[in-house]
Amino acid sequence: MKRTFTFTISFFLLLFPSITHTQQVDYDEEIRTIAQYPAIKKAFQVVLKLESRSEQDLIELTQIPAPPFKEEKRAARYAELLQEAGQVSVSIDDVGNVIAQRTGTRGMRVIALAAHLDTVFPEGTNVKVRREGNQLLAPGIGDDTRGLVLVLTVLRAMNAANVKTRDDVLFVGTVGEEGLGDLRGVKHLFREDSPRIDAFIAVDGGSSERVLNHAIGSYRYKISFNGPGGHSWSDFGLGNPAHALARTIYFFDEEANKYVTAGPRTSYNIGRIGGGTSVNSIPFENWFEVDMRSTDPERLDGIDAILHRSVARAMKEQNEQWQGSEELTVNIKMVGDRPSGTVNVKTPLIQRALAATRFLGGEPQLSTGSTDANIPISLGIPATTIGRGGKGGGSHSLQEWWSNIDGHEAIQKALLILVATAGTPESN
Repeated sequence: MKRTFTFTISFFLLLFPSITHTQQVDYDEEIRTIAQYPAIKKAFQVVLKLESRSEQDLIELTQIPAPPFKEEKRAARYAELLQEAGQVSVSIDDVGNVIAQRTGTRGMRVIALAAHLDTVFPEGTNVKVRREGNQLLAPGIGDDTRGLVLVLTVLRAMNAANVKTRDDVLFVGTVGEEGLGDLRGVKHLFREDSPRIDAFIAVDGGSSERVLNHAIGSYRYKISFNGPGGHSWSDFGLGNPAHALARTIYFFDEEANKYVTAGPRTSYNIGRIGGGTSVNSIPFENWFEVDMRSTDPERLDGIDAILHRSVARAMKEQNEQWQGSEELTVNIKMVGDRPSGTVNVKTPLIQRALAATRFLGGEPQLSTGSTDANIPISLGIPATTIGRGGKGGGSHSLQEWWSNIDGHEAIQKALLILVATAGTPESN
């Protein structure tokens, strides 16, 4: 990301006064008023009537594989569904994001409602949906296919009820939210020369009471150790990349474990290890992938420094242990960089999300997370992440499930937040 902003969200709001209200605004009253508009009341009823169709969409989209970096088939079908919903101009951008634009009555600003297309599951995973009682089970059915259906259903309900907004609205399916996708879809949406998006609402996570205002930053690396390789007996004495890898992880875990016990919450995880050719071969390459997260940028940089020190120490000791052999080398490749940031709780978008949650009978919970909202939040653009609703479990596992228990409430909440943020002709 080359584009950077040094101003705060407060200054951003001064630049765009249409997104602000005075301190005296009662956001609960605003949401209650919007909910009484005839078009909104009708849209709420449409959401309920669409439940059978929404379930069909969920099953169909879940059964279209969307492994990392291979979301094309699901994206194509999602674009068709958005187009069929009507009143939108649909396109797929250069990196694979699906974007449907619904024009407002004024179109002075642009508000985005987004969910991600990709899942964590590799190509070849069985994604056939099965039903057990009131549960639908399949990898990816909740995270984030249900989010895609929520976005689609909001559009269908708005069109069926003829809900108008002053601002343009984008309904988006992003690529690359998971894993090594490194938020590539949303990074493209907010690239330096991108069309302006003034507020961003992501749909991810299960709880319908979630209102994210704090983005968790993360650094991810693939660290590869390399040597000449050889036979475990006849070439014994050569530097061993596997030994250097093990030593690195030991040093890192020892120091990092102490580091994370104090200060803002910070975590680390060695998620994958690989390399080597056989049990009786000195490997020519071994590697591991590490994920480090923190709610605080300085703490994230601190644990990052621990990782680099651990690599340097392990390499030095390993090469000294086997002097006379060809030295091992190491390649440190950053494969993920998710920036952190905070949205002031007084920001209208956050206040509206909290109020909409209360209106629907929930107890709103401010939350942290690592989602598509990280990018706009880091750029000083009002953004949040809300839940997809219903009940679910087993996220990122082959036993993932979702059940439509009051799932309509999350859709209605998203609709309220979106319309309140984009403005309505009635509220002029």
